[in-house]
Parts: sequence; C-alpha cells; structure tokens
Amino acid sequence: MLRASEAIALGIHPRTLYQMRDENRLVAVSRGLYRLADLPELSEPDLIPVVTRIPQAMICLISALAFHEITTEIPHEVFIALPRKVKKPRLDYPPLRVFWFSGEALTAGIEEHKIDNVPVKVYGPEKTVADCFKFRNRIGVDVAIEALKLCRERKGSTPRKLLHYARICRVERIMRPYIEALG
Repeated sequence: MLRASEAIALGIHPRTLYQMRDENRLVAVSRGLYRLADLPELSEPDLIPVVTRIPQAMICLISALAFHEITTEIPHEVFIALPRKVKKPRLDYPPLRVFWFSGEALTAGIEEHKIDNVPVKVYGPEKTVADCFKFRNRIGVDVAIEALKLCRERKGSTPRKLLHYARICRVERIMRPYIEALG
C-alpha cells in the first residue's frame, strides 16, 4: 500500500503515479491510495483503505462483529471509532459510519491484527458486544443480543470479561440480565 502523499515525499512525481496506474502496474485502491497490480486481491477490501487513510481509526460495532464472525449482519458501511476531538474524515469509498469514543471506552479492548501486511486495530469480541449494547438504539437491540449469544458460543468468552467491558462502556446494568440468562 502506498499513499500518494508518501510517494510525493519520496520524490516520485504525481505524473509517474498516474502513468503507472494507466499502464496497469498500480491499482488505485481508494483516492490517493495505491498498491502493486501483480499482488493478490485484498482479503478485506473495505477495511484496508479505511485504516490506511485514517490511521487513528479503530474498527468497531458491526464491522468488528463481522471481523470476529459473531454476527449474521452484513455491514454495508465500515464502522469506525475515533477520538472525540478528531474531525469526521472524508472518504469516497467505502462508506463510513463514524462513532466518537473517549477515555477508556476508546482505548480498552483494542486488538491489532495484520491483514495483507497492514496493521488493523479492531476492538475485541467482548468489547464490541459491550459497544453494541451502548449503541443499541443506533444499531438495534436485536444485533446486540445476537452478538452476545454468538460471542458466548463461538468465542468462549467469560461473563467476567463481558462485564468488565460493560462497566467501561457504562452498560453493566443493561447487559447483566442478558449475560445471566445465557448462563
């Protein structure tokens, strides 16, 4: 992955980038973001441009659920979390849904994964479930409950971990009855 700004800083003229793109030696992944054409296709074609263009973004909510395979929802947007004071990024593609977090709700539960040699910050399964309960009015209570069930079944997460992140997200009173009902 090569950002046009990085190429220009290295002394590569924009015309050279455009020429390489026109000769099919480079592929434009997103505006100002390129990769070599002879490389295999991206395994996560929506996440990679987002985390490359917005380095402070953390993958959250439905996108994180899909990444961890604890939902039946198909994200039609890339859900990202940003620090409170960061402006909303402009990105042509893929469509974004931005949520602003602060304090421990922003920093807790982050996992870093390498996807196609690009570091991607994704909230862990338990933190993502707690976030889903926090934003249940925006993504749906049914999504949050389904995520909790699948997280408990597939990931073997413990009630203690779930309640830890529920406390951080200030949804412990809401999540506790569901966790207890699932056993």
